[in-house]
Amino acid sequence: MDIFASALSEAALDTLKALPILYLAYLLVAYFSHSQSKSFTKFLNKSKKAGPAAGAVLGCIPQCGFSSVMSDLYSRRMITLGTLMAVFLATSDEAIPIMISEPAFIVDMLILIGLKIVFALVFGYAIDLVISLFSKRKAAKSEPILAEELEHQHDHCTCHGHSDTKDHCHKENIFLDALYHTLNIMIYIFVATLIINIIIESVGMEALTSWFGGNVYIQILLAGVIGLIPNCAASVFLVELYINGGIAFSALFAGLSVGAGVGLIVLFAKNRGKKGFLQNLAIVGLLYVLGIVSGIIVSLFY
Repeated sequence: MDIFASALSEAALDTLKALPILYLAYLLVAYFSHSQSKSFTKFLNKSKKAGPAAGAVLGCIPQCGFSSVMSDLYSRRMITLGTLMAVFLATSDEAIPIMISEPAFIVDMLILIGLKIVFALVFGYAIDLVISLFSKRKAAKSEPILAEELEHQHDHCTCHGHSDTKDHCHKENIFLDALYHTLNIMIYIFVATLIINIIIESVGMEALTSWFGGNVYIQILLAGVIGLIPNCAASVFLVELYINGGIAFSALFAGLSVGAGVGLIVLFAKNRGKKGFLQNLAIVGLLYVLGIVSGIIVSLFY
């Protein structure tokens, strides 16, 4: 019971910490979707070439709120796979605040952020290029979103009794729409975090630490596995291990590159169906491979 109580309290705290940035991100999306639906839709469909660059920058923002929102947008095909992967690769969750609090590691943190942006840009654009070259339909034109359809969707899904007064809906309900999406996502985050915390409390951090040996390539592979855990505990564990000399910088980089935070939870929650599930597994596999490759490359010179 003590383990469950501790895991429950930590899960609740982690979920509440994610609330502000999740809500603000969804509020921004809701504003453009409701009030500027036509211009927003045109922007999304015309600016996909800039998607990976935007994703790389947004992913660097501490915590994983934007990876969650981008997973939602990808499930609706409002962003490309390259953009999604750029966000995932750039996400560092809680690692940045922890490294900022340690003055001796601020330079390492700046190098980490810079390299993550570079790899996110390279891999993000490479993925979109491959898709555009070899898919039957180019990524930029696949499943286009019509402004009228987006407006129609919001009229019926978010107006709550004001479908006959569209302008009133657009002006008044963006806060409710953002709140609805935020609370919906937070349920998945809380449940997944609770399960993960129970496992960590039961096994113990010392036992997890003992898995890492002195071989940097084994560290990279294992750090990548830890990074797949959709919880801030993974990034905290990896950065604390690095600060205490338990793993190399390249292993930390690999683990944090793989770590998309709760974005993976949202991806599986929103991109549903058999086809969606298989797509999600492929995305997770690709994310792991790219994270490991990134870590190996970094190990060659740092």
